[in-house]
Amino acid sequence: MKSIVILISGRGSNMRALVEANPPECKIAVISNRPAAEGLAYARARGLATAVVDHRDYPARANFDAALSAAIETHRPDLVLLAGFMRILGEDFVRRYQGRLVNIHPSLLPAFPGMHTHAAALAAGVKIHGCTVHFVTPDLDSGPILIQAAVPVLPGDTEESLAARVLVQEHVIYPRAMRWLVERRIRLTDAGQVLLDGEQSCDTSMIAPAGQ
Repeated sequence: MKSIVILISGRGSNMRALVEANPPECKIAVISNRPAAEGLAYARARGLATAVVDHRDYPARANFDAALSAAIETHRPDLVLLAGFMRILGEDFVRRYQGRLVNIHPSLLPAFPGMHTHAAALAAGVKIHGCTVHFVTPDLDSGPILIQAAVPVLPGDTEESLAARVLVQEHVIYPRAMRWLVERRIRLTDAGQVLLDGEQSCDTSMIAPAGQ
């Protein structure tokens, strides 16, 4: 049985999408850095193991990373999936889980890394926006890409309307990437290339209909 640990900080909508798409051969645990994270209640209601490692208890990032890693290791994870986890992880933590540590980012990387991606996309006047599932590396939002989904930017879009359209696609591609990883269809080469079934094809963008 595969062990998956999902890290959240808030409502956990991507965590829910992952849990609801969970292959039966997987066991999922959920860890948050915020005791009041809404997603914890959902995870507990589903009978999942949960834990809290409150970042406010650890002024030094290295100490928080160590405590988080200790909580993760109780589940002996095959995958660690960041799903709205709003903490920057240190290099030692990332390297410990490299190749098993995955994130979803609300932009078409390498465009608009970091925060406030929807506002940045609107300010830039782009016509296509989207989301990216990628391996996590020490460089922020720059790891090898597994899959992307694109949505059109529509006239009159606000940050909220664009974010909602992107979120729909996040809930499609993150479970897809998880399944690929669980089924060992993904291989990360020494050169940092992501291969799906031996081919360099898993970073292909999907463009959602304008109404989505």
